[in-house]
Amino acid sequence: MSKEIKIITTEDGSHSLFLPELNETYHSFHGAYRESIHVFMLYGLETWEMRHPGAKPIRIFEVGFGTGLNAWLALVWAEQNKVPVLYHTIEPFPLEESIYSQLNYTEIDQSIMHYKPYFKDLHDAAWNEGVVVSEFFNMKKEKTTLQDVLLYPSDVVFFDAFAPSKQPELWSKEMLDKVVDSMNPEGIFTTYCAMGQLKRDLKSLGMEVETLPGPPGKKEMTRAIKIG
Repeated sequence: MSKEIKIITTEDGSHSLFLPELNETYHSFHGAYRESIHVFMLYGLETWEMRHPGAKPIRIFEVGFGTGLNAWLALVWAEQNKVPVLYHTIEPFPLEESIYSQLNYTEIDQSIMHYKPYFKDLHDAAWNEGVVVSEFFNMKKEKTTLQDVLLYPSDVVFFDAFAPSKQPELWSKEMLDKVVDSMNPEGIFTTYCAMGQLKRDLKSLGMEVETLPGPPGKKEMTRAIKIG
């Protein structure tokens, strides 16, 4: 599949990938880097830390390892803040080195160039086993699907699957229920998607749903907090 993937440059200068098979990109055309910072760091990881200061470690589950951008940004955050993060991510179709070695995320922000080697470490880490990537970042990435993965309790969920129009099975109420059920009380579910059906399903599963301003180029996004 990787032979068909094309590297594209988004509006903030950061790379994304275009997958002709689905006619879909891995990130927003308006800025891959800015989208990940906004949706998953600001309204996910940093919100959890603000609401639960001192709660360690922070357990994150990500649907869609993809380019590794979200994982790398979470690692940088963990190292900068000296807060341990346990990161669990799934990806049924890992990228080949010929693709991920060309991605420019580590060059977008000069202030975090120090963490550049970790991006390759994340991709090179063994699949299906726990790996200590850095002092404050442990990761388990699994080459599997959301349908088959065994979930651990999580504090924050990065739901970064392809759009519902492309992979509707991942956005089904059954799959959302699986994810929500595994979340810890007051856990945060965050995604770029603002689809009405998603919000209704999350609310029916006992989540407190918020419609928040989206990243550049997108009017809205969704965040949900597990009640109780």
